[in-house]
Amino acid sequence: MRQEFASDIRYYLTLTPRQLPSRYLYDALGSALFEAICELPWYSITRAEGRLLVGHRDDMLAQLPGLTRIVELGPGNGHKMSALLGGARRHAETLTAHLIDVSAQALTAAARTLADVENLRVMTHQASFEAGIAHVGRLPGNPGRTLVLCLGSNIGNFDPPGSAEVLTRIRASIGRHDALLLGADLVKPERDLLLAYDDPLGVSAAFNLNLLVRLNRELGANFDLRAFDHRAVWNGALSRMEMHLVARSAQRIHIEAADLEIDLMAGESIWTESSYKYRPNELVSFVERVGFRAHARWIDETDQCALMLFEAV
Repeated sequence: MRQEFASDIRYYLTLTPRQLPSRYLYDALGSALFEAICELPWYSITRAEGRLLVGHRDDMLAQLPGLTRIVELGPGNGHKMSALLGGARRHAETLTAHLIDVSAQALTAAARTLADVENLRVMTHQASFEAGIAHVGRLPGNPGRTLVLCLGSNIGNFDPPGSAEVLTRIRASIGRHDALLLGADLVKPERDLLLAYDDPLGVSAAFNLNLLVRLNRELGANFDLRAFDHRAVWNGALSRMEMHLVARSAQRIHIEAADLEIDLMAGESIWTESSYKYRPNELVSFVERVGFRAHARWIDETDQCALMLFEAV
């Protein structure tokens, strides 16, 4: 894992513009900071999605007769699946849950949360979404129906080619009439988005800067956190929020495990995350192009968050 981490960092930091893969934001501290972000009043998607799950779970599960397996990509602390399965006893006696995440800490927390859900067997897989869904797809045949959960607007962390690849792999890993429940953050006023990604308490900034802490600790880098600012930007042309780490001054960075030395100019940024926002009909068309058919949708009009149920065709 360390060798792969170092190789990725070497590759992405030598791109133009310089980048760091967002999946590395989620070490133990990063996962905890993201959970804190989800509690902030300015980050509404978690609460909005929770309202949709609790308010419509009976309807969602009623549309999935024969459900025996749920696969969740990026389960977080397990609360999303727990909210969905609050009404599951009326729809299935036994379920197997496969949780897929790059963060071991997130998997542990999710498994702990779901341990109290009756008639649920939990299996964890520490892997990227693409590798994890492919692995689950190769497991011995499932006697019933599979539902894949991609909630928390996780799909928004991929650019359009990347999200198409993830959705294509999901479709390849499941059978006809299996289903996908997709959560997406919708386009909303720029002011609201900027507050969500650059909150007044500075939690989002700490989350972003913690990536440099991780590079220092795990790869022997020499980043000085005081020499970087967190910056959140709304890119309206591409419908995405961007997070950057911006160098306050010219500096030379050495990363021992990656055998890399780079010179940053004052004001130069390292792009750490993108979060794409969607319009409902555009998202439906996008997902249907990779082998799904839209089955139902639920939208929180207050905070502009959507849950969409698709059937594999």
